[in-house]
Amino acid sequence: MIGNFRTGMLGFGGGPSSIPLFQQEAVKKYKWMTEEEFADTLALANTMPGPIATKMAGYIGYRVGGIVGMVNALVSSVLPTVIILISLLQVLQAYKDIPWVKHMSASIVPVVAVMLAQMTWEFVKKSGTTLGWKKAVILILASFLLTEVTHLHPGILIMILIISVFIPFKRKENPS
Repeated sequence: MIGNFRTGMLGFGGGPSSIPLFQQEAVKKYKWMTEEEFADTLALANTMPGPIATKMAGYIGYRVGGIVGMVNALVSSVLPTVIILISLLQVLQAYKDIPWVKHMSASIVPVVAVMLAQMTWEFVKKSGTTLGWKKAVILILASFLLTEVTHLHPGILIMILIISVFIPFKRKENPS
């Protein structure tokens, strides 16, 4: 799958930096899934162990082309990264004391931050329109506090939210 190959080639910085690239390819370019389906896939992938980019590629590949699509997606997303990583590490090791090489990694951090901020804003807007802004803001703030203040793992928080969807809540009716 060319989309996963491109993501594997350009997804420098690990899984989180490749998520916006997956979104661009799977949702916007090829329209393999909707924004909501992508968000659900991302949430579920975050609850499972292992690299996020591999899980996303595998699921999207399976969804598009079954087992063959999954294998194709996994190979096309992992192989470029392996080849580039080995080559880049050899070059960086040879030239590690040159100042521009030292600053190269530091220069990439703001680009990844912008990509993640853009994706976050898209999810916030989608949450505001689907849940309503009041509920979305409450969930965002509660999630932030639980992960940052209590250090609750994001995967556990996502699993709690998924389970809470299946728990029936009875509303009290006002007697007339």
